[in-house]
Amino acid sequence: MSLNETVDPYRKISLRIIPFMMVLYLVAFLDRVNISFAALTMNDDVGLTPYVYGWGAGIFFLGYFLFEVPSNVILEKVGARLWIARIMITWGLVSAAMAFVQGPWSFFILRFLLGLAEAGFLPGMILYLTYWFPAAQRAKFIGLFMAAVPLASAVGAPLSSLIIGIEHAWGLKGWQWLFIIEGIPSCLLGLAVLRLLPNGPAQAPWLTLTERRIVQERLDKDHLAHSGRAQHRLWPALVDRRVLLLGLVYFGIVIGLYGIGLWLPQMIKAMGFSNTQVGFITALPYLVSAIAMLLWGRHSDKTGERVWHVAIAAAVSAIGFIGSVYLQSHLVALLCLGIASVGIYASLGPFWAMPPVFLQGTAAAGGIALINSVGNLGGFVGPYLVGWIKQSTGSFQIGMGVLACCLAAAAVMVLFLGRELKSSRHDAIS
Repeated sequence: MSLNETVDPYRKISLRIIPFMMVLYLVAFLDRVNISFAALTMNDDVGLTPYVYGWGAGIFFLGYFLFEVPSNVILEKVGARLWIARIMITWGLVSAAMAFVQGPWSFFILRFLLGLAEAGFLPGMILYLTYWFPAAQRAKFIGLFMAAVPLASAVGAPLSSLIIGIEHAWGLKGWQWLFIIEGIPSCLLGLAVLRLLPNGPAQAPWLTLTERRIVQERLDKDHLAHSGRAQHRLWPALVDRRVLLLGLVYFGIVIGLYGIGLWLPQMIKAMGFSNTQVGFITALPYLVSAIAMLLWGRHSDKTGERVWHVAIAAAVSAIGFIGSVYLQSHLVALLCLGIASVGIYASLGPFWAMPPVFLQGTAAAGGIALINSVGNLGGFVGPYLVGWIKQSTGSFQIGMGVLACCLAAAAVMVLFLGRELKSSRHDAIS
């Protein structure tokens, strides 16, 4: 038995970096979506209509889109430790400043700046995982890391509902305290990144020389296996058909993710629940979604299959949204929205395991960032559409139908992508 077979550094690596990365992403996502709870009282206080709120909630993603690719390329050049720390500190400051929104324009400006500040975080983390784990293990660890997204909503929902109940402490209202209390940890964690997040295995003091060599050998073997069909240069990667198609698939998924995520608390409150009840009810589908992410990502790694895992999860989500439209019972509608949430989040681990298969080096930095930036424009479209439809019709039902169509389209597009990946693999071999 060889030394490589007896020494397995990945358990140590996963215990060292994954929980910390999950905390970082949990705080990031919480700062991104806490306006969904602030809106329960903030909208009336500062004069935001459903249309204006939906537009402002989504404008975050325009700032995110503009700086996403440059941010990830900078991360690849200067190292994850320094750049992730910068991202976290700046977004924490902007998030806390949301407490001082006075009306629509200040709301728009701060949400746009928050997007600029946070740009590059998720694709940077996806890229960072490729520095540690070979392709065969990535869906599991990406799913584990990204489970922080539904966990952020599960933890943040009851927490946020309790915080907005604070009234006039030191002259500030509950929704203002919400932004301040949930913004400060980002700044503190940004400082912690400088100490706790090594740039890669070679800089990890807690790995032995043997463990570092094993990790590097497995990554080198991985790169060699995919080198025939992998893109290494930045600009060709940005116009690669596979990258653009992945961006469109992610666009459909993200429309659903934020279309429901930034409106769910208001949808539940419209059913007659109190703010506190809204928080605890909102948490339930996200807890189930976190478990689904881990199990579905593990199954994707075990089978070595990605495309159908994304397509099936997206289709399940579409079915959930359709059920919430046609089933009138509040309880059944909530159950259907929970199913929609589970499908969306389960798709993420297998989805993000696909780009590094044909992208390496600077091409991976730019390509992953472009996929995320194009996809996250769905974070603008989803909340905007739901808000516009709600204001126009007085109901969320048509909006949920639109989200169902977007998830169904994502499921179809990822199957076309599967054919494209097979074709490129055949071309590389022939």
